[in-house]
Amino acid sequence: MPIESIKGRGATRNPIPTRFNLQKRLTEGEWLDSVEALDGVPKRRTTVTIEHPKSILTRNKSPDIGFDRSVNAYRGCEHGCIYCFARPTHAFHDLSPGVDFESRLFAKPNAAQLLHAALSRSGYDCAPIAMGTNTDPYQPIEERWRITRALIELLVETRHPFSITTKSDRVLRDLDLLKPAGELGIVSVALSVTSLDPKTARALEPRAPAPHRRVAAIKALNDEGVPCHIAIAPVVPQITDHEMEALVEAGAKAGARGGFYLPVRLPHEVAPLFRAWLDEHFPDRAGKVMATIQSLRGGRDNDPNFFSRMQGQGPWADLLRTRFEKAAKKYGLPQSRFGLRRDLFQPPQGHQLRLL
Repeated sequence: MPIESIKGRGATRNPIPTRFNLQKRLTEGEWLDSVEALDGVPKRRTTVTIEHPKSILTRNKSPDIGFDRSVNAYRGCEHGCIYCFARPTHAFHDLSPGVDFESRLFAKPNAAQLLHAALSRSGYDCAPIAMGTNTDPYQPIEERWRITRALIELLVETRHPFSITTKSDRVLRDLDLLKPAGELGIVSVALSVTSLDPKTARALEPRAPAPHRRVAAIKALNDEGVPCHIAIAPVVPQITDHEMEALVEAGAKAGARGGFYLPVRLPHEVAPLFRAWLDEHFPDRAGKVMATIQSLRGGRDNDPNFFSRMQGQGPWADLLRTRFEKAAKKYGLPQSRFGLRRDLFQPPQGHQLRLL
């Protein structure tokens, strides 16, 4: 049976990337997971490879995002969100942005040591570090590897501002660190909730926690003084856009400090994966979904241009913005602001991490 039939993952296909002229594999070989028969359908196991990068801070100069540096503890993401714009990064490793991205993961256990070195450099200019910008820092493997926790320990120790974006209520496991960070004003969290319908969420994000758990995490964090926002991201036209008002209301009732939304983006290999997913899960409206996305993206599957890539363009973009603003006003949900203190930063001492 072809590997495209694998259940329990977001992508329905696992094509070998061709964008970088990589040699196509003729056999599966050692790179494939062991498969187990379950009701006659192959089941993919998740594997984790240790990665030893030489640096951990990623810099950007994008004018349409609110941070200039980020840290990613993992490469690939087990949540399996079909729309994930980070999927194409697996192509750089001669791996598929499809099922490989969800099951062949990379962990960076020396991330905290690398960040320690970066923060110790003479002339380091303190500015918020974003976590969860590429893959989720609280995906299931964090429970074992605890790399995100080690990074937060260092950031709290040095009183360095940071933000977290996640789809997981596993963030609550680090509440003992996030609470003092919240008291210092150096942390903000954004919980992504794309749909309140469990069935829709499971199709879109097969291994992410259920929507009600994420909403509950928003409330729990804010109750403990950790500023947490609701991210309605992404909005998928004709599939989740009708929930805009309900999501805003849920965030407001959970005490979210603010909220924002982002239309779905389909860069590079994500577009064909998303189309195949539509054909399997929503064949009755696949054409309508893509037509609306193209309306938002200037007639293309994806718009890579600054500013318009985040908010979209045209009548559909205007409609989403108007609906969000009206709902936010109705339910008292402020627009997200992520002002974090930078003046408390204390460079790490010595060559080793201190225990809190």
